[in-house]
Amino acid sequence: QVQLMESGGGSVQSGGSLTLSCTASGFRKNGGCMGWLRRSSEGSRREGVASLDTSGTLKYADFVGGRFTIKRDIAENIVYLEMTNLTREDTAMYFCAADYARPCYLSPGNWNYKGQGIQVTVSS
Repeated sequence: QVQLMESGGGSVQSGGSLTLSCTASGFRKNGGCMGWLRRSSEGSRREGVASLDTSGTLKYADFVGGRFTIKRDIAENIVYLEMTNLTREDTAMYFCAADYARPCYLSPGNWNYKGQGIQVTVSS
């Protein structure tokens, strides 16, 4: 059974930085894709943020604008999302995601496994 556990969320002021971590269990190391999704408010749709496959291919949503970096520790089965220059528009529930299929797609519907999510709140 695949489980994804996010950590590192919280509150930060606009312009600040935050790093999210996601530890995967039951997901084969070196398997497929890992990434991040987010949902801005309850009831809104999730949107893809970033993805990284085992060959190192990166994808970012346009709104990232060079501010976020996704990294993956294959040996420890952890994926990180380093976020800098955060704005209020980045306030959302962030979800770790994983899937064995490649290539990776940012669309939320392409991820078979998702974590419970962790809140990030950016205040002005």
